Amino acid sequence: MKLKLIYCVTAAVFLAALLFTALTLRPSGNRLAEIVQDGQVLRTIDLSDAENQRIRVDSPDGSSYNIITVEDGHICVSEAGCPDQTCVHMGVLKSDAMPIVCLPNKLIVRFAG
Repeated sequence: MKLKLIYCVTAAVFLAALLFTALTLRPSGNRLAEIVQDGQVLRTIDLSDAENQRIRVDSPDGSSYNIITVEDGHICVSEAGCPDQTCVHMGVLKSDAMPIVCLPNKLIVRFAG
């Protein structure tokens, strides 16, 4: 009896986690992306009709930078002057719940909303 209960609880937790992940990471229908640095919106880009471009954003103290690439309706950080490169490895912005973040340069690339 206890074993059945453990299986049921484990299955319920697994299904809840799966549902939460699916809802949180689903692709955004929003096509407006914002580039935010240190809490200030630097630029809003409509990805549905934006031209392919590369945007350089320098860190607040000028010691580093990020290159943001807009290409074929997608946006990502393609290059960064920070040591860990986490923002580059995050890939293309897909979800409202998962913005691209570069902590050393105080930069966020997110869907507007």
